Amino acid sequence: MADLTAMEARVLSAVDERWAVERLCELVAVPSVGGTAAESEAQHLVADRLEELGCAVDRWQIDLAEAAAAADAPGQEVDRTEAWGVAGTVGGTGTPALVLSGHTDVVPPGDPTLWDGDPFVPRISDGAVHGRGACDMKAGVVASLAAVHALATAGVRLVRPLAVHAVVGEEDGGLGAWATLRRGHTGELCVIPEPTAQAVMTAHAGALTFRLEVGGQAAHAALRHRGVSAIELFEHLHAGLRELEAERQRDADPRFGDAPFPYGLSIGRLQAGDWASSVPDRLVAEGRYGVRLGEPVGTARAVLETRLAELCAAHPWLADHPARLTWTGGAFASGQLSPGHPLLPAVRRAVVDAGGPPPEERALTAGTDLRQYAAAGIPTLHYGPGDLELAHGPLERVPIDQLVTAARAFALLALRTCGVR
Repeated sequence: MADLTAMEARVLSAVDERWAVERLCELVAVPSVGGTAAESEAQHLVADRLEELGCAVDRWQIDLAEAAAAADAPGQEVDRTEAWGVAGTVGGTGTPALVLSGHTDVVPPGDPTLWDGDPFVPRISDGAVHGRGACDMKAGVVASLAAVHALATAGVRLVRPLAVHAVVGEEDGGLGAWATLRRGHTGELCVIPEPTAQAVMTAHAGALTFRLEVGGQAAHAALRHRGVSAIELFEHLHAGLRELEAERQRDADPRFGDAPFPYGLSIGRLQAGDWASSVPDRLVAEGRYGVRLGEPVGTARAVLETRLAELCAAHPWLADHPARLTWTGGAFASGQLSPGHPLLPAVRRAVVDAGGPPPEERALTAGTDLRQYAAAGIPTLHYGPGDLELAHGPLERVPIDQLVTAARAFALLALRTCGVR
């Protein structure tokens, strides 16, 4: 802290905890589940806040027909009638020196009885803001806004622009980031404030969604030996896929730490049969398949396709009636920051100078928008408030002190990357 300039100290003092908490609560109160009208409502709210902070804001309606047809589009898993992009910039001219990018869409809250209250009525308890999206990742979006607010309050004039991107569709593929980059919004460096449990994430695994259709032969349940159960066929295939999953965890990048399944293969939805007293002749399984760091998506797909073909060939029924595999929904490639890039030590220093603990370098087991910014040539990493282990569940919350620390760190990083007049 002794090495801070007078301007840096002034900006840190200008980070307003009350302002940040109020902005987070108002954003959590918007039930912006992917594919709903509230997804767009949240985007307009962020755009309004950026304009209030003096940013030049580009808000545009994303061309969904183009996104559905473009070869490089990341895919979607929900139906949308509209989607909006938002990009705000402040200070200087030219290409932004720093981008802070966060998504405002959230996953459904699930069983409401598992929550202590309405998931979309934010509440403050035990030093944390609770509610769906508080952690994943509206706190990160608000930390970015709070950094801009602090810079404005301190009267900072940046030499180079700072950009804030608010995107949609991250939870089901990355539509918003794809559309933002396609529109020409870029930068020299990017931080995505996903919840990182006070670590810095410099890499993430990829993830692909798939559908598996298994066909059997129907029969009366009283004579089930006359039929071929699609459920029992799937048991054979699932056992083989679990073996493949175990093989793909070997020699995982040490940044994943003790995560048991950095490249997990999981069945998330299963449907079979249409009558309790019939042998089911069809089963549909939908799942998620991890992509290894640096592994091309095409290679990852070929590995699963080959193993499935081998499993079918080794089974007397499936050899003649092979299961059908299709790739659906979002496609997350893996992504990472180039080893030795100076963005990592710059973020670490900003976090420590902001009053946070020294962040260790880790890798994330989930697919994120990092891979899109990295593929566009923008060095990118993750640092943000909250813990991913609480995301997507009924205990979702974010500690207020982490929200404030992130805002302070982003404000310092903006000063140091964008420069001050």
